[in-house]
Amino acid sequence: MSILVDEKSRVLVQGITGREGMARTKLMKDYGTNVVAGVTPGKGGQEVYGVPVYNTIAEAWDKAGPIDISVIFVPATGVKKAALEALEAGIKLLVIVPDRVPIYDVLEIVAFAREKGANFVGPNTLGLISPRKAVLGMIGGRAERAREWFKPGPVGVASRSGGMTSAISYYLTEAGIGQSTIIHVGGDAIVGLSLPEVVELFEADPETRVIVLFGEIGTTQEERVADLIERGRCRKPVVAFVGGRAAKAGTRFSHAGAIIEGSRGSYESKVQRLREAGVHVVETVAEIPIKVKKILESSL
Repeated sequence: MSILVDEKSRVLVQGITGREGMARTKLMKDYGTNVVAGVTPGKGGQEVYGVPVYNTIAEAWDKAGPIDISVIFVPATGVKKAALEALEAGIKLLVIVPDRVPIYDVLEIVAFAREKGANFVGPNTLGLISPRKAVLGMIGGRAERAREWFKPGPVGVASRSGGMTSAISYYLTEAGIGQSTIIHVGGDAIVGLSLPEVVELFEADPETRVIVLFGEIGTTQEERVADLIERGRCRKPVVAFVGGRAAKAGTRFSHAGAIIEGSRGSYESKVQRLREAGVHVVETVAEIPIKVKKILESSL
């Protein structure tokens, strides 16, 4: 199975007529994602790669039918308005690709999503992919590469790094290990679905047998995964790599979501807590497929 998206999910693209919106719509359509509509105010009546464009989500919903997911490609300053419109319309999952979304805007989106019983991935995310089913966002870059790099299988992958999201899955594929869903949770300090929430989704997926995490310094996402496991809410084996080993307090590592304040969010605290919870913490990314293969073989 997969989490969050499959080949039947009905997808809308907000900002579809922009440069990124058009390019990523092509990726999603070419891969087989069920993109049913796009929205750009004032551009209604056009088509992008065969996808009809509407002026509002309400119009798209009325003419194209119910929508499950919206992928947002609008300037950072317009993300809040776009996200709230999607949530108000009844869409239950958003993928917010842009970075540099103002933090107070994200907090408003969080609050409204909770009110509406909805979720979102990002901001500052490459998106997610369920191999041979659907891709949301820009993960893989091109459909041909996405088909080559990501293969279906029993491993769920969640990462805080965009580049490592694809790299880890590629290494798994090269080792003959397929993936159920691969998700980049986003690189900002505040995101929608964080690592522990994605772990719970993988725990509930009957076909995901092993969970792989790429963590890094900053925030407490990895520590909260450890808490989750200790409370018995994840019983599947978890393999994790934590980046930023050499970073000191006050260091920003790669992006806004990776900054240490004192000992909180440090490499040492994350590794210690994960190991205490029984997570298989590896020292190098190259060890991930080796450890995963051993776990899969031992569970046969």
